[in-house]
Amino acid sequence: MKLARFNDDRLGLVLGNELVDVTQVLTHLPRACYPFPRHDVFIEHLAFLRPFIEQLAGNSTRYRLEEVSLLSPVGNPGKVVAAPVNYKRHLEEVLAQREIHHGNLIQEIQKAGLFLKASSSVIGCGQAIELVHTDRRNDHEIELAVVIGSTCRRVLAQDALAHVAGYCIGLDITLRGPEERSLRKSPDTYTVLGPFLVSADELSDPSHLDFSLHVGPDLRQQANTSELILGVPELIAFASSFYTLHPGDVLLTGTPQGVGPIAAGDVLHARIDGIGAMSVRVSA
Repeated sequence: MKLARFNDDRLGLVLGNELVDVTQVLTHLPRACYPFPRHDVFIEHLAFLRPFIEQLAGNSTRYRLEEVSLLSPVGNPGKVVAAPVNYKRHLEEVLAQREIHHGNLIQEIQKAGLFLKASSSVIGCGQAIELVHTDRRNDHEIELAVVIGSTCRRVLAQDALAHVAGYCIGLDITLRGPEERSLRKSPDTYTVLGPFLVSADELSDPSHLDFSLHVGPDLRQQANTSELILGVPELIAFASSFYTLHPGDVLLTGTPQGVGPIAAGDVLHARIDGIGAMSVRVSA
């Protein structure tokens, strides 16, 4: 199942090149009152909602994908947990280029740990990346994004995939400089998720996915998730040893070699096997 959020917070089921409006299914969500849940209640109840979504798909309004503006497939991520230097060749690339690390201490992921990105930085591919501090280098980073489906704490790697709701493409836009990663990677629009949420049952093995990123016609990044230093199960186990992971939390798994600068007017084209492709504009 592929699900998308579009236009004015509508919910759609993706069928080929069409999107079926199944927003009505949200009426089955439990009512909430203040203080509101800090996690994504739609992702939490996705398994319960699935038969209602399938029922609505037969007689609801359809759109061509190119007709709609795609939002982040996760509407309320409680937190975005990101993995630095989780591809060996990217670690080598960062160490070799001072304009990337600016003298910051760079270590392999087992020592560097993880970092958090502000949930306010999340957008969908129908929106634009709006660069800040354009006197400095802003870079693209493509990553496999894992969406947590059920609460877990101190989960073992062999049990971790049972807690995954699905996957999407992630773009971790990065402002280079001497500050902490979380500051430089959390400006508004600096986390792009899309184009849809592909449910875990449709993408059962995230460990052998080809992916690539072009800026305009130029190929910048190309790799396979088999090259991850810590794979998806190990990353979930690592993250859950520090944080309780809740439905809708997003885990960015790391970017491979080939990171490079972007500027206003660029268009980023990202693709991951089993998920799809998306294009995102860059403005300033």
